[in-house]
Amino acid sequence: MSENKKYYITTPIYYPSGKFHIGTAYTTTFANTIKKYRQMRGYDTYFLTGLDEHGQKIQDVAMSRGKTPQEHVDEMAVAAKELWAKMKIDYDDFIRTTEPRHEKIVEQIFETFMKNGDIYKGEYEGWYCVPCETFFTPTQLVDGKCPDCGREVKMMKEEAYFFNMKKYQDRLVKFYEENPNFIEPAFRKNELFNNFIKPGLEDLCVTRTTFDWGIKVKSDEKHVIYVWLDALTNYITALGYMSEDEERFNKYWPADLQIVGKDIIRFHGIYWPIFLMALDLPLPKKLFAHGWIMMKDGKMSKSKGNVIYPETLIERYGLDATKYFLLKELSIGQDGLFTPEGFVERFNTDLCNDLGNLLNRTIGMINKYFGGEIPEKPQNLTNLDIELENFVNEKIKCVENELDEAHVSNALEEIWQIISRSNKYIDETMPWSLYKEEKTEELKDVMYHLVENLRKVAIMINPYMEETTPKMFNQLGIDNENLMTWDSIKVYPEYKDIKVVEKGEPLFVRLDLQEEIEFLKNEMSK
Repeated sequence: MSENKKYYITTPIYYPSGKFHIGTAYTTTFANTIKKYRQMRGYDTYFLTGLDEHGQKIQDVAMSRGKTPQEHVDEMAVAAKELWAKMKIDYDDFIRTTEPRHEKIVEQIFETFMKNGDIYKGEYEGWYCVPCETFFTPTQLVDGKCPDCGREVKMMKEEAYFFNMKKYQDRLVKFYEENPNFIEPAFRKNELFNNFIKPGLEDLCVTRTTFDWGIKVKSDEKHVIYVWLDALTNYITALGYMSEDEERFNKYWPADLQIVGKDIIRFHGIYWPIFLMALDLPLPKKLFAHGWIMMKDGKMSKSKGNVIYPETLIERYGLDATKYFLLKELSIGQDGLFTPEGFVERFNTDLCNDLGNLLNRTIGMINKYFGGEIPEKPQNLTNLDIELENFVNEKIKCVENELDEAHVSNALEEIWQIISRSNKYIDETMPWSLYKEEKTEELKDVMYHLVENLRKVAIMINPYMEETTPKMFNQLGIDNENLMTWDSIKVYPEYKDIKVVEKGEPLFVRLDLQEEIEFLKNEMSK
């Protein structure tokens, strides 16, 4: 495999202060989908996720549970891995910032910065948000509260080490100018530039002394390395940077895509590039800042009784329906809305009515008209067939273009247009009339094209809905792996001696709207 065919993708490492809700599941599913797509396109992929396990908040949460911080994060790591297994997340590495392989390198990175004059000792006084583990200047506060989470902040003063951000400001501005697509969506980059970079960067506090749950500064052990320097470097420590074996690092760095929530784009879009510049390392190719899954009454919060967990959705509605909803609901960079009504309606409309019915109708007609055998490739196409093929081929290009840019929701929209067009094609061609009129060749053409569109759809939804794809192939009687590859969606193959199943099983069973709304509302209020 050629060197340029590698693809390194990361999620943020999640803060294990509590059980993961569907927002965290969205981020990880997003990354997993892009990984699977790139794999299908022939890339050597590497997907990293993990946990950010240090910091004052973890120490406080552990204490409130009567646990040591290590006991708490160990339990949370098990829970996280169980959730990703349930969601069939195919990560290649799971990094924990309490692991020696990470801590050892962070110590070295800190000492390197000290040696190079990028870090100096001083005293910090400022407004501090414990949940976000971030200091803010008075002008950055919103109504006297944290600009990121809206919670109360407190004045803190302590001896600290600082990273000299000002030293790299001009270089960062130049990088932004030369790489206009570094941060997507573009408005997030503009926000960073106008609100933080243009007014002038503040030097960053990178150690604390008021708690001790973290990586100690090797040359000054009363200082704990502060969360963002510790956490952000996971993307390179996990690859073996500065270790005895840097082969994986040399192979996969720089990252091709780093997915983060909009609330942490400032740290990834400013601090992270500057840390990499200070280490003389190449910067990631793209940062993608996605929105949040919101509820009708705002952000998910246990106190509001509006939290929904992925396990709830998976156990009742299936993994693929859960993934489909999450990935469809958030358009590029924008927030999405979770409502019980919206979830059930999308399940019934998109999955049952559109996709499920198309498969059921097609299998039923092939059994009725041709004894279950898929007709061979037509020799003479009608104008309607040609128009359909052109439409599908154009949509395939759109799907690839959207997924190449990590626009997972847009790509789903394009795939569903093929499904919608195929359902319309049945209404236009009226196979039942062709059968009555004994127009056998035309009827064969229609059945061939319906099977072919379903085959293509099954392949294109595989990065999203890996349990549904084999069900579709099984019902269509397709077991030739050459007809399941991404490249095969560009061709119209011959079907010889392939029979569909005698009776298709529904891919998704229609839900009772009121019953499911009631169920979901009860789950959210627990």
